[in-house]
Amino acid sequence: MVLLFKKREFRIATSGIDSVEKVRLGGVEQTVLIQAENPTKPVLLFIHGGPCMPVPGVVSRGQDYAVSTTTKELVKHFVVVFYDQRGAGKSYDKNTPAGFMRVEQYITDCNELVDVLRSRFNQEKIYLAAHSWGSIIGLNMALRYPEKLHAYIGISQILNWTNNDKLCYDWVVNKAKQANDQKTLKKLYELGQPPYLKVKQWTEFRRPLIKYNSMVYKSETVKHPGMIGGLKQFFTSSEYSLMDIFHSFYSAYNLTYTQELIEDFAKINLNQLKKVETRIAFLHGTKDAHVEGKPVETFFNNLEAPLGKDMVWYGNSSHMFHPDDARMIEKYIIDFAHA
Repeated sequence: MVLLFKKREFRIATSGIDSVEKVRLGGVEQTVLIQAENPTKPVLLFIHGGPCMPVPGVVSRGQDYAVSTTTKELVKHFVVVFYDQRGAGKSYDKNTPAGFMRVEQYITDCNELVDVLRSRFNQEKIYLAAHSWGSIIGLNMALRYPEKLHAYIGISQILNWTNNDKLCYDWVVNKAKQANDQKTLKKLYELGQPPYLKVKQWTEFRRPLIKYNSMVYKSETVKHPGMIGGLKQFFTSSEYSLMDIFHSFYSAYNLTYTQELIEDFAKINLNQLKKVETRIAFLHGTKDAHVEGKPVETFFNNLEAPLGKDMVWYGNSSHMFHPDDARMIEKYIIDFAHA
């Protein structure tokens, strides 16, 4: 399959909503993007990955491809809400206390935003979708507050961060051996097996993963815009200044990745969940080496979901979805909501 990646932009009609707004969540001002051709449509809230990698987020305004989905059609069927989580992108604030960058706080922020949207658009329930790190927040929301959701869609779902790191470690060691990359192997052996309980360990481990393209799948026939293709949105966004970009890639990282947050990551274990009281779907790239899909499939098979469950694989994608697969994800979400 040969991809000619083209920039796809769109505009919202004046009768709709295309608004970047501030909202206070968990005592911290955060920035949201709300887009809809028809403001009476169901609300779809999308939680980005990272932490502090706000795509899709406010940066997505007017841009179609957003790493885990495209958005041009979504806004015709939903009131689509993206937001930059605390510390990320347009929500960056250097005065945010370090103690507020905790997993439970992110979940609380999301719950407050869900309530804000339910009230503003006079809807009892909303649709919730999340990618990667955001899927930890999203699945917790589905577990704790199913009465607020029509459904939850987990894209590249993370269940147990330590176990996933162990799978990634084995993968990247194998890659380095195949390449006879002794320098990387030495670093990996010095780091040792997960769990990584220190910030430096956690961040250093990600370097060889990125080096060996754990997040992007390419082949002779499958082309992909790559990391640069995904990140260029920051430079073409109408909402992001150069200072915003600097904060997104440097300041936010230093603010967000605290010792407490890394310790929180090591405790995440959503595999223990047995039942979810809302409709649920998991969407995963078959080539994903950054978040392994097999544990998600096992979890899915054992999960009791009385209102329905689904799992869909996308054959040309790793963690950053191929644009063609991203369009299929967009279509899936639309069809899922109308089923």
